[in-house]
Amino acid sequence: MGLTKQYLRYVASAVFGVIGSQKGNIVFVTLRGEKGRYVAVPACEHVFIWDLRKGEKILILQGLKQEVTCLCPSPDGLHLAVGYEDGSIRIFSLLSGEGNVTFNGHKAAITTLKYDQLGGRLASGSKDTDIIVWDVINESGLYRLKGHKDAITQALFLQEKNLLVTSGKDTMVKWWDLDTQHCFKTMVGHRTEVWGLVLVSEEKRLITGASDSELRVWDIAYLQEIEDSEEPDPKKIKGSSPGIQDTLEAEHGTFEMDEAPEDRILSCRKAGSIMREGRDRVVNLAVEKTGRIVACHGTDSVLELFCILSKEEIQKKMDKKMKKARKKAKLHSCKGEEEDPEVNVEMSLQDEIQRVTNIKTSAKIKSFDLIHSPQGELKAVFLLQNNLVELYSLNPSLPTPQPVRTSRITIGGHRSDVRTLSFSSDNIAVLSAAADSVKIWNRSTLQCIRTMTCEYALCSFFVPGDRQVVIGTKTGKLQLYDLASGNLLETIDAHDGALWSMSLSPDQRGFVSGGADKSVKFWDFELVKDENSTQKRLSVKQTRTLQLDEDVLCVSYSPNQKLLAVSLLDCTVKIFYVDTLKFFLSLYGHKLPVICMDISYDGALIATGSADRNVKIWGLDFGDCHKSLFAHDDSVMYLQFVPKSHLFFTAGKDHKIKQWDADRFEHIQTLEGHHQEIWCLAVSPSGDYVVSSSHDKSLRLWERTREPLILEEEREMEREAEYEESVAKEDQPAVPGETQGDSYFTGKKTIETVKAAERIMEAIELYREETAKMKEHKAICKAAGKEVPLPTNPILMAYGSISPSAYVLEIFKGIRSSELEESLLVLPFSYVPDILKLFNEFIQLGSDVELICRCLFFLLRIHFGQITSNQMLVPVIEKLRETTISKVSQVRVSVFV
Repeated sequence: MGLTKQYLRYVASAVFGVIGSQKGNIVFVTLRGEKGRYVAVPACEHVFIWDLRKGEKILILQGLKQEVTCLCPSPDGLHLAVGYEDGSIRIFSLLSGEGNVTFNGHKAAITTLKYDQLGGRLASGSKDTDIIVWDVINESGLYRLKGHKDAITQALFLQEKNLLVTSGKDTMVKWWDLDTQHCFKTMVGHRTEVWGLVLVSEEKRLITGASDSELRVWDIAYLQEIEDSEEPDPKKIKGSSPGIQDTLEAEHGTFEMDEAPEDRILSCRKAGSIMREGRDRVVNLAVEKTGRIVACHGTDSVLELFCILSKEEIQKKMDKKMKKARKKAKLHSCKGEEEDPEVNVEMSLQDEIQRVTNIKTSAKIKSFDLIHSPQGELKAVFLLQNNLVELYSLNPSLPTPQPVRTSRITIGGHRSDVRTLSFSSDNIAVLSAAADSVKIWNRSTLQCIRTMTCEYALCSFFVPGDRQVVIGTKTGKLQLYDLASGNLLETIDAHDGALWSMSLSPDQRGFVSGGADKSVKFWDFELVKDENSTQKRLSVKQTRTLQLDEDVLCVSYSPNQKLLAVSLLDCTVKIFYVDTLKFFLSLYGHKLPVICMDISYDGALIATGSADRNVKIWGLDFGDCHKSLFAHDDSVMYLQFVPKSHLFFTAGKDHKIKQWDADRFEHIQTLEGHHQEIWCLAVSPSGDYVVSSSHDKSLRLWERTREPLILEEEREMEREAEYEESVAKEDQPAVPGETQGDSYFTGKKTIETVKAAERIMEAIELYREETAKMKEHKAICKAAGKEVPLPTNPILMAYGSISPSAYVLEIFKGIRSSELEESLLVLPFSYVPDILKLFNEFIQLGSDVELICRCLFFLLRIHFGQITSNQMLVPVIEKLRETTISKVSQVRVSVFV
């Protein structure tokens, strides 16, 4: 076998530049016993915990691949439930930052997560229209609730009763009885999607927000309570009440579909509406923990606050109203009349729910969270659309509360997408520039060390010496910054259109710029006298101009400074001699314009990347196309060679970065991590680091390791990953909307559950082999008349020379609690008889009775027909029945003693 060319692997090193991503929600978390100081925000696939007082990131909860879509802190403040784009849920400990519990049950992104009052159960709603209630302590799913016809928007547990209320984009609000796991009431009083709901006034009232400017308020009456107080005869409510009630409901405009009048647990009546100031849909509706302040916002930058008044406050208000009304009536009444006229004052919804104030943020609100401090101050934290976190505080008890912005987190990221990146010559500083600012980052600490305001940046580089930077802007200006002071030294009008590209000359004395005004301009650095000080400062002067027929998209010098490559809007790349500006070569073949290109360190090759998704590799000597590679599934946005090699990186709008070998035309590796289009990347001068920026607002650092990468192995790993993805999708119906029977189990088939089932099967096979060997061994010993040594299985030896049955038990104990049912579901029936015999043995020994019973009851549920019709298993089941009843009783006694 011939020698294979060795490459070194690049791995993801860090994510920075993102303060909070848009898909998830911001929440207050309790850390070190402090409330209202720390917030958790989604940051692509991770969760960042920010200290609002210091503006620092203090903890990162590491995700895997999928984007975070939902966050919910546990009531005790020790854990954070995180929902992901693929429907998985992980529960992180805020003390250690580790995610030990994973729940897989949903097929689509998680849209809502809510704990019950004690934190023992977690309800999750998803875009797949299902709600699953999970047992957090046992780390398993309890049940799946099906009924909604579109994505779930909110789910709330009731504190006093074992009920759940959910809303969805299907315009429905559903009430679920968790004792029987069925929907007993559907509210269809909304004409548009229900985007949020909250329970207030000791759960006697429900407020819903839809796609209009009304917040609908519903009165909840629990029928048991009505029975107790009004009608002692339960038959009365069954017989007469429903008909009357339905007509009343129709009059009130609330149409409700009930399964049967007997199943009624509560009734819902529309109490009225509160009008919002916003005209668009409700995006988020929330109530803070005390239940006094309700807040909501639309698609704009205004949060509206409402106060739910207490009974005493309402009474005071009504007394005042009464007084006023009496006064008015006295004035209007005849002077001869002696007695007071009768005055009636009706209480309206506006008397009970009062508008407090509006909080106007600096940009559109994506999500918010509220917390009431012990001093009576209300804190509201916002995650804004432009990668920003703001904290406002106000005192709602004042007559006219004024919200005050107390802190904001801005330094850790840009307000808009980063369009250009550059490395300093010492590989330490990274420059990123967006539509409004230039930031300089320390590569090793990932801290932002300089922020300078700029115009819309499109290209950039560090001036030799790394003390200044040059930015090219969308308006055609060159902006020159001094890094030590952070000052803008000079702005030069370079081009009439956008300045798309710049290339530093190899002799480091100047650079070339290309713009949308169809010209390429050559610039030299020079020192000029500064008016403000005695020292000279850096400036640039234009030396030559090359006028062309088309807009210039990209320019690049060859390393020997003899040639200049210019990419034009007519899909060609023209190559000119630098000294005479004479035309040398034309590279044509791309179907769409060449957006990016680079020339290798030895000047032998030029690689071009185009919007037609192809990368072409050309020889610079004759302009011949060596190879055309289909590189990405969307436009190739950036291309750069690794210094001192013929390897190059490309970045595409398909969210991927790929590394290629320009000599062998091989695809080496794919760097996946970004969740949106990638705009640009930069390779460090040493080639050890790559930094990339994307529409998801994140900057990612990739690091070259010492680990060799073998192409065959890499392709094999890619195929495995593809297979693992397909395993999870196997059960999905071929026809959209087709149902495959009732899947009321809470889990879903994943590669982990398949692997767990395989481990059980292997353990049972090993048990069968070992028991057969033991029988053989006994027969040999009997025939020989003496004890013959039995060879021990190396697997059992690794577990400490345990028995085969104990090994099977170890395998069952090693399966994650949340994956247990799904693993048993995948298991073929041929293994079940052996498992049942083993379970009988385990229960008799009293080992892990709880776990074994859970597995046993699940297997009996799913294989009931086959087990009961199998005569061989009747004695096994009889034995199991006896041992299970006695052992479970023993365990119960020992637990309660």
